[in-house]
Amino acid sequence: MRGHAFLVAGYVPGNSPVHRLPLGVKALLLLGVAVLCLASPLVSVRAGVVVTSATLVVVATSHFVAGLTWPRMWRAVRMMLIFLVLIAAYQWWQYGPWVAWQVIAAIVATVLASNILTATTPVDELLDGLAALVQPLARFGADPERFSLTVALMLRSIPFVIGAFADVRDAARARGLERNLLARSLPVVIATVGYARATGEALAARGLGDPDDDVE
Repeated sequence: MRGHAFLVAGYVPGNSPVHRLPLGVKALLLLGVAVLCLASPLVSVRAGVVVTSATLVVVATSHFVAGLTWPRMWRAVRMMLIFLVLIAAYQWWQYGPWVAWQVIAAIVATVLASNILTATTPVDELLDGLAALVQPLARFGADPERFSLTVALMLRSIPFVIGAFADVRDAARARGLERNLLARSLPVVIATVGYARATGEALAARGLGDPDDDVE
């Protein structure tokens, strides 16, 4: 669907120092960025501004060290640009410009850190890491392999649905039906249902049915 896969888990092959870091280290660094951005405001506004600004600079630098391009960074921010503007306006109105900058810098730094993680880690490795993370819950009946499979299907499905919306929107516009809700929604529903059925049939053909089927 017209290249919408970059929105989710868009791995960029490379041999940068960031690419070579183990997944666990990158996950801990991402957690560290989130903790710094969330905890620094609890100290003081000045400390929060300094910490979040420094964190944003480090994350942005790491983005380029990883060999990722400026357009990719901009895409990650552009997707939530309206959201950021609204938050900044509210924070400025309520608490002033420094708090507004602190909040926006914290959000952008966390999003870019997440983008670096997904861009420098193959999807299979991410899924294996998720399965390992869920492994301790196996004693309570959780199935790590099914969990990772579910995440994999989600990562494949989201770009498909986004692409379907974009394709149907363009087709409706070409026919002069851009204001027709039925013309813009029904084909998406049909395409999504067909995609889900095809995925289910592919899983069933590989013996990946319901848990009850496995027991039998």
